[in-house]
Amino acid sequence: MREKKEKTIKGSVFRWTVFILVLLFVNFYHLPYYFSIPGEAKVLSEVIEVEDGYEYEGTLSLTTVRMGRANTINYVWSLLSNERELIAEDLIRPEGESDEDYHHRQLMMMSSSQDVAVLIAYNAAGKEAYFDNYGVLVTSFVEGMDAEEKLEIGDRIIEVNGKETLKAEDLLEELGDSGVGDEVDLVVEREDETLHVTVSIEPFPEELDPTGERGGIGIAHPVTDRELVRNPDVFIDTAQIGGPSAGLMFALEIYNQLIEEDITKGHEIAGTGSLNEEGQVGRIGGVKQKVIAADKAGAKIFFAPNEEGIEGSNYSIALETAQSIGTDMEVVGVDTFEEALEYLEQKLG
Repeated sequence: MREKKEKTIKGSVFRWTVFILVLLFVNFYHLPYYFSIPGEAKVLSEVIEVEDGYEYEGTLSLTTVRMGRANTINYVWSLLSNERELIAEDLIRPEGESDEDYHHRQLMMMSSSQDVAVLIAYNAAGKEAYFDNYGVLVTSFVEGMDAEEKLEIGDRIIEVNGKETLKAEDLLEELGDSGVGDEVDLVVEREDETLHVTVSIEPFPEELDPTGERGGIGIAHPVTDRELVRNPDVFIDTAQIGGPSAGLMFALEIYNQLIEEDITKGHEIAGTGSLNEEGQVGRIGGVKQKVIAADKAGAKIFFAPNEEGIEGSNYSIALETAQSIGTDMEVVGVDTFEEALEYLEQKLG
């Protein structure tokens, strides 16, 4: 009897041990995916203040997505949920990029997005705004390529092959003239030093270019280091929001504070979309979750990148999402900042 009881206890301990180990594995083993869920609609008048700017009655809001590393539970949950989405890890961050480097890159992209939004809004409102460019900041690398061995995060590139290179677009243009096997001479500022560095053009890894025909030095996500000169001044407090996807809504908010007329006409307006220096609205990630976040916040209008009407555009996904959740919110596709302004003037004027 006693022997039987001991066997029962041992069996029970074994089963509980296996159960706990399985539970720990399911919860803490990360799959090569991220999952995203709807975040919030952040009212921008609470975080943006133009010096001597105008107040208004409506709201302009950016929309956010919350993300996390996917374990087995989150992976299955995302497959079954209409509000969740799975994203392959290599689409979020390059292989080998640390959490610190990723966070730093996101904040730098947000800072750049803010500056572009100020430039576009100020120019549209007839105010002074322009950039002083200082070079190209290294924010991350393609693992295993030459730049990773010879450069450091935070380096500022100011010359390529003897030609002054003060913008990320200039860097890409200069490198575009080189082929695999060529060497490129860089002048780099690192803290208080000026360095001359030679890097090789190498084929991109197969996951980035299956053809094996394209090459580069291995800098991912270069960012222009610059200072925005503007008058009047503007304060933007978005330290905890990363990435470039709020550019359009930043610009609309800043513009609305610069002019006397209220472009919202008292309505709640949300949206998403990156913005470049030509005022073009670009594709972003997580548009489905952002539509849901805007609807939950009670927005009347949601702006989404139209991408010139291509198949699978942010706008088409946003429209499908709005229809699937049965919202009365109007989804509007735009290709430029000016289109968004024109829509508000015609729709709400």
